[in-house]
Amino acid sequence: MSPEMNRREFVQHSVVASAGAALAMTASSVPQAARADDTVGAGPAPPAATDAMPVGKIGKLEISRLLLGGNLLTHYTHSRDLQYVYSLAKHYNTDEKILETLALAEENGINTLVVHNVRSTMKLLRKHRDDGGKMQWITCTFHALAGGDLTKFGREIEQLVDDGTDAVYVSGVEADTLCGFTNPIAAANSAERVSPPKLELLAQAVDLAKAHGLPTGLGAHRLGAIVDCEKAGIDVDFYLKTMHHHQYPTATLQHDSSFCPEPEKVVEFMATVKKPWIAFKVMAAGAIPPENAFAYALNGGADFVLAGMFDFEIAQDAQIVRRLLPQVKRNRAWFA
Repeated sequence: MSPEMNRREFVQHSVVASAGAALAMTASSVPQAARADDTVGAGPAPPAATDAMPVGKIGKLEISRLLLGGNLLTHYTHSRDLQYVYSLAKHYNTDEKILETLALAEENGINTLVVHNVRSTMKLLRKHRDDGGKMQWITCTFHALAGGDLTKFGREIEQLVDDGTDAVYVSGVEADTLCGFTNPIAAANSAERVSPPKLELLAQAVDLAKAHGLPTGLGAHRLGAIVDCEKAGIDVDFYLKTMHHHQYPTATLQHDSSFCPEPEKVVEFMATVKKPWIAFKVMAAGAIPPENAFAYALNGGADFVLAGMFDFEIAQDAQIVRRLLPQVKRNRAWFA
């Protein structure tokens, strides 16, 4: 290997050489761009851009079009069958690195984080804010509703309000489960309903959260959960829905490799939904390059894109979103 070629570039060139055709977009011809400028340990990250990050609104919250995903900060990674990646993320994202990441995101115009209720992480978020940080938090409970425990869900919501969260949502695991979608998300039959929906419990949970005066959303991996919510008239303020195409080599691996079973149907149905939509898992947990992924989600109708980012990826991803937004061509109106 040439000394000029770092590890990330080596991996990128190897993947492109063997699977470039599979990564090509379908009819939409969305541009593709890998993180070509990322070099681990090869110097400082690109400087923060001087032009402002575009924003939208959910309730009274003004939110950047690119949001910071919290999985990497809570050390949770989707990594197919690579068992070491979870430990690697934990060793890299120390408490100090997480605080640096939050500050760097703010410098690049990202003003909102989406995160699960992990106590150690929430304490760091509180410290960041106490030290002058302005990052907003959209937080969900840790899957209490998946077990049908509305009381525990309520206690966690109260805890999050006390912590200072700016918005809450029913997690995708909880919403999928209550709507009867419990097959593994990466399985070929993941979009099939397995059991009758429990929409009354879901509605109670949403009302309970909204009673605290915070914007309240619903997350979903399966489109059917949002369809159920819309048909039942459950009064959520916004949605988080997985959104990625399947044009990458491991899309059919059926092992922690695919998170949006029916992207074309998502585009079609969400065009009828008149509430803000945050698209997540847009890069299929790192399988799709960011420019390709962000463009697909925005052109498909998402109002915001949520991306898990290590600190050295933030500046470039923010630049990509600022560059893409003026070029977006979509059928769905902006609802945020």
